[in-house]
Amino acid sequence: MLFEVWAPNAARVEVLTGDRTRPLAPDPVRGGWWRTEAPVGPDGRYAYVLDGGPPLPDPRSRRQPDGPDGASAVVDHDAFDWTLPWDGRPLPGAVLYELHIGTFTREGTFDAAIGRLPQLAALGITHVELMPVCPFPGTHGWGYEGVSLWAVHESYGGPDGLKRFVDAAHAHGLGVVLDVVHNHLGPSGNHLPPFGPYFTDRHHTPWGDAVNLDAPGSDEVRAFLIGSALAWLRDYHLDGLRLDAVHALVDTRALHFLEELSAAVDALSDSLGRPLFLIAESDLNDPRTTTPHEAGGLGLTAQWNDDLHHCLHTALTGESQGYYADFAREPLTALAKTLTRVFFHDGTYSSFRGRRHGRPVDRATTPAHRFLGYSQTHDQIGNRATGDRLTPEQLALAAAVVLTSPFTPMLFMGEEWGAATPWQFFTDHDDPDLAAAITRGRRREFAGHGWAAEDVPDPQDPATRLRSCLDWSEPDRDPHARLLGWYRELIALRRAEPELSGAGLLTPPPDIGITGEVLTVRRGRFLTAVNFADGPAAVPLTGPFAAEPEGTAVAAAWPPCEPPGPDGVLHLAARAAVVLRSTVDG
Repeated sequence: MLFEVWAPNAARVEVLTGDRTRPLAPDPVRGGWWRTEAPVGPDGRYAYVLDGGPPLPDPRSRRQPDGPDGASAVVDHDAFDWTLPWDGRPLPGAVLYELHIGTFTREGTFDAAIGRLPQLAALGITHVELMPVCPFPGTHGWGYEGVSLWAVHESYGGPDGLKRFVDAAHAHGLGVVLDVVHNHLGPSGNHLPPFGPYFTDRHHTPWGDAVNLDAPGSDEVRAFLIGSALAWLRDYHLDGLRLDAVHALVDTRALHFLEELSAAVDALSDSLGRPLFLIAESDLNDPRTTTPHEAGGLGLTAQWNDDLHHCLHTALTGESQGYYADFAREPLTALAKTLTRVFFHDGTYSSFRGRRHGRPVDRATTPAHRFLGYSQTHDQIGNRATGDRLTPEQLALAAAVVLTSPFTPMLFMGEEWGAATPWQFFTDHDDPDLAAAITRGRRREFAGHGWAAEDVPDPQDPATRLRSCLDWSEPDRDPHARLLGWYRELIALRRAEPELSGAGLLTPPPDIGITGEVLTVRRGRFLTAVNFADGPAAVPLTGPFAAEPEGTAVAAAWPPCEPPGPDGVLHLAARAAVVLRSTVDG
């Protein structure tokens, strides 16, 4: 087998296989690279030794059987027996479902998660979005402290476990998207620095020195990250990647890393003959993130839109702390703006940041599917002190907005039945000093918001993870079963009606109306009305819904309600939502 490693600062490199070390020779063509051949087969263990130091895992390790600090293992990707061909599933018209393998089931494995895929297919989901699966310290964690960016967390099931999951998802018609983290590596188990300048002190991030995208040596670092991304898509038959916090990727080069990555993914898509896509998490509110290369953009397929979440959250809960402040002043007006213009902050003043923020989206040229809409995500739940979710009543209203919006909808696991289980922040670090520091930091963070230390769950306590596991008995009983039926109804309606699919341009925008605490959103022949108030409301309708009320039918409602009367007035109960269908154009 050929062993290759980039170690530009080393004077001597060896590979340790079993109890024998073999020297690597400098690559005559690629500076800083070393190579040799050794008789190691699939599953064989190996490690690199730099200048006589301790054995280190391969930066491009495909498997870490004993965790991030252990030896690497050889993986033969061609040996896996995929059960069916897969032509891919593109993003336009999709409904995504974000899930965390470690808490989606109590077992916390790929194989256990496979058993729940039929429920997702029946719900109408098109793509599963997995939170990060790279190896991280311990058994349980969110995955954002991962290392070994080419490998799969062993406790989840390792490389073959992920392949079984993807294969099973495809058999149910579900695409699979993987969350990958390029902006930092975990503080524990990160063995990249001895090999080369993977990080730079020229820039700093919330996690320390930045990943080296523009300093000396950055050509190889960029190739390392792009190679990892392509490997996930190629070797694991994934359909797309979600890129964590791309605003933290500091890159001053003329060709931005994200543009280079998206071009490489486009080329792989052409080579494989199936659609592949990239979804960014970005708080920049910059439409250039998803603008095509030929129009001067970075060329990513889509991005999360937290502004829609913030508007919805303030309308549903009345919260106004922190970054919610601007949205909470007039939440329905803010919601109307995001549903028509995408970003609430599109060059407007952000009090949370103390400056102007964002840039307008060109709605005449931008497809709606490029922006993901959601009422909950792992961040927006897990970064609350106790990981509390929205209530079933709140979710019912949020679902009506999100699932009939122009954007690509995304659900967070358990949302569809109003899971009563929280989703809390948890870690499993072996280093006692690091573990204690994380617990202190978490409690110190929320002490500033009035939380007593004992009320903030200890991330290191195994019970914190267990509390966060979904309870799969809930969907079979009310109120959860009723909410699940509502989600199924809305998703089926979205799938059946092209006007609701979100596959077109953002022009013309939805026609928005605000009457008291009722929001109405008209898209073609459909009108969604949501009453956020605690009391009933009477809403005078416009257009064909008023002129020809006899041609208006209820397509979906929470709770059941009557269509508008002869006077064109719609009567809604407190905290209610309805989707109307008109048989009349205009």
